[in-house]
Amino acid sequence: MSDTDREGNRFSARAARYARVGANMGGVAARMAGARLFNLDGRDASNAAVLAQALGGLKGPIMKVAQLLATIPDLIPPEYAAELQKLQSEAPPMGAAFVKRRMQAELGPNWQSRFGSFQLNPAAAASLGQVHRAATKDGERLACKLQYPDMQSAVEADLKQLELVFAVHRRMDPAIDTREISKEIGERVREELDYEREAKHAALYAMALDDVEQVRVPKVHLDLSTKRLLSLSWLEGEKILQFTEAETEIRNRLAIAMFKAWWHPFSHAAVIHGDPHLGNYTVFSEDGEAKGINLLDYGCVRIFHPRFVGGVVDLYRGLQRGERDRIVHAYETWGFKDLSNELIDILNIWARFIYAPLLDDRIRTVADGVKPGEYGRRQAFEVHKALKEKGPVTVPREFVFMDRAAVGLGAVFLHLKAELNYHQLFEAEIEKFSLETLAARQTEALTAAGLPLPA
Repeated sequence: MSDTDREGNRFSARAARYARVGANMGGVAARMAGARLFNLDGRDASNAAVLAQALGGLKGPIMKVAQLLATIPDLIPPEYAAELQKLQSEAPPMGAAFVKRRMQAELGPNWQSRFGSFQLNPAAAASLGQVHRAATKDGERLACKLQYPDMQSAVEADLKQLELVFAVHRRMDPAIDTREISKEIGERVREELDYEREAKHAALYAMALDDVEQVRVPKVHLDLSTKRLLSLSWLEGEKILQFTEAETEIRNRLAIAMFKAWWHPFSHAAVIHGDPHLGNYTVFSEDGEAKGINLLDYGCVRIFHPRFVGGVVDLYRGLQRGERDRIVHAYETWGFKDLSNELIDILNIWARFIYAPLLDDRIRTVADGVKPGEYGRRQAFEVHKALKEKGPVTVPREFVFMDRAAVGLGAVFLHLKAELNYHQLFEAEIEKFSLETLAARQTEALTAAGLPLPA
């Protein structure tokens, strides 16, 4: 961080954030610990509501972390997940005068002359910044994402408080060791603050999805972007939830587009979009008919070593063919350690749930009769119960966003009530898979985008 960066990780901003977050989170931790001390159920809905209330008044990065936690099955109790999923990641928007000052700080005093137009009122507000409609001097429509002030300090303060919650969780419920999860969340949330990196992510996805016509990626305008301002071409579209009652053909078409948006970059460049949040994509239409999706946000992108993708394929094939040695090799490739036969059987409960639609060679829904908000909860309960007896297990950090993407994507398919042959879709993505070919593709794509190779 440059010495002249006024919005770096400032102690004064962190201290103020600590005071606000710490009081709220500390109170929740105390309630949870007290309930456990007196043999009460520390995982009840009352504590969950208190946690949601504490976070709901803060907004900002802690909201993004909270929502992320809610999507990782059984990292937190179902009651907590239900409350956190109610939270809206919309912070109060910056006023017009404040936006002008922010834009001047990013592009200089004559910033308005660099645009054809710029709407000071935001089109959307989120946890780390807000989006403004604008246009280039040539008339091309833009989406300009402008970061809120002091976000780096806020993120660091919030992540410190997250450590407190994880520490309490480990003491009260040691079945799942959350240390690696904490590291992964911290690294990804910090990356989301760097809009220059997000621009490179968008360029990477443009290359990875170049041959997938059902998915559109916005063009980056580097001349109108900085570390805290990202200008992308505006992609017109409608919210995907508006199509949940559309004809089956339309719903299935959108589900296929979503499948390709996530699995194609993963299988061809070892990269996955870690945030299948409903606000991160819209539906584009041609001649009045929905044709595919616009992928809008590239802050939460996870780049894997190709061997991790190899582990995904090995686990799939191992489950498909009943090859236990291959299953164990997959888990070890992902980073699971000291696996006993009992722990392997427990992990297989979750694996068979995640892979079930991919292993079943027929047209089906992802999970018949399961509500989107409850997707995976029964299996998570079984896993947690078994880990209490046979665990603990340390969840590798690479697993976090992969698992989140799979569950989140499954929830989208449930919303759409899609009826597809997921097995054939997945087989098409991993056809003729080889680590050597994947590594070569990834190296070419990352180098072109200006991103480092994974360690």
